[in-house]
Amino acid sequence: MINKTLKIKTNKRDEMVDITNMVQRVIEEANIKNGLCTIFIPHTTAGITINENADPDVKRDMIMELNKIVPFVDGYQHIEGNSAAHIKSSILGFTQTIIISNSRLLLGTWQGIYFCEFDGPRTRKFIVNIVAED
Repeated sequence: MINKTLKIKTNKRDEMVDITNMVQRVIEEANIKNGLCTIFIPHTTAGITINENADPDVKRDMIMELNKIVPFVDGYQHIEGNSAAHIKSSILGFTQTIIISNSRLLLGTWQGIYFCEFDGPRTRKFIVNIVAED
């Protein structure tokens, strides 16, 4: 089993950052052929998703719609003022698990892995856990 913590710097309050290549690099450096890769986000105001990485408008559209569903200001009681970020991260979730086959993440043709920032800009981290097959 491999655990690797990676850092990422976000630049906006709401942002989706493609981390696919960072995760793939961990697999290659560990020389993993087959197994499972789980990515965990240890933050309560950030999340993770897998979605299209061919058209950048998909990221823009997703953020736009999340902001409609969960507006920044809406009578929230949380004193820090970032309740919307907590809600968005819970909607998307904090983990994704992807099959590794022939040393590659088994993603669809248009899929990428996105770190989703909802309370930035910040320096964040995410954990890549790999369980290799024997």
